[in-house]
Amino acid sequence: MAVKTLWSITFACGHQADRDLFGRTADRRAGFAEWLAKQSCTDCWRASKEDDEQDKAAWLKAKRAEEQAESEAWSEQYLMPPLEGTERAVAWGVRCRHQVLAAAYTALVTEGKTSEAEWEGIEESARAVTRAGWWIEQRSSQPDDLPELLQAATEADRPSENPYF
Repeated sequence: MAVKTLWSITFACGHQADRDLFGRTADRRAGFAEWLAKQSCTDCWRASKEDDEQDKAAWLKAKRAEEQAESEAWSEQYLMPPLEGTERAVAWGVRCRHQVLAAAYTALVTEGKTSEAEWEGIEESARAVTRAGWWIEQRSSQPDDLPELLQAATEADRPSENPYF
């Protein structure tokens, strides 16, 4: 007599369904049917995943709002000028600027050999860069590279000595 392939499963959520376990080897069907009985049915599993996605989206929105408020307060405290760009880019740029400058301060001043006076010069250069896109582009840069990156950005804004360039 052949081992049955059609199993009636009562899932943990209480729903029942017949499952064809033909694709499983005969010696694994009973164990798999037991395992299935401890799970939610497909519909309940999908519904829980949708809830998880909604919860994740709500959490992310709240986290971004918290980061935004913190970054805006930081910008005001350190007299950072408003950034230029689209509304979305400005919001993201403010967060990136805060994160980049905070990481650079830690790397250069707290853990490095940059003095507070030298840092103030770096901070002043940072105030000159008001394009939100620039800060977004630098979000993955190394904190130690910030002085060089700011120098390149501020030199690009100055008129060239060569009239042909």
